[in-house]
Amino acid sequence: MTVAWDELVFQSPYLAVVKARQLLQEGKMTEVDHILESLAESMGRSEKRAVISQLTRLMLHIIKWKCQPEKRSASWVISIRSARREIADSQEEMPSLNREFLESIWDKCFEAAKQDARDEMGKKPEVIALSWHEVFEETYTVWDD
Repeated sequence: MTVAWDELVFQSPYLAVVKARQLLQEGKMTEVDHILESLAESMGRSEKRAVISQLTRLMLHIIKWKCQPEKRSASWVISIRSARREIADSQEEMPSLNREFLESIWDKCFEAAKQDARDEMGKKPEVIALSWHEVFEETYTVWDD
């Protein structure tokens, strides 16, 4: 029966919630539990994909920042800040998306970011690695305070 709930959650999370409410009113707690588990798993996968996407985007802009200092712009600064904020927001919503999770996806995201940077810059990036500090703690700005 779980597979049917998984399909419903995949097709329409809203309809899955409506069905869960109906089943709750009917006292069918086992089915409600299955739907809620499927919804939680689906939301977790979605948040993980979002963090992977944001970390890749964050690394892309840092690679470009390091390789093309003459093209640095406020939009790159905003992209870096925005990606950091999105990752932090996801971590707040799902504590399992912690530093350990980020480190587990680090190399995959870095490789994707390097490919994207190569396409955007029209040349192979010279950056061979990015540290935690460079990605999450270093300050990037185009103006002097």
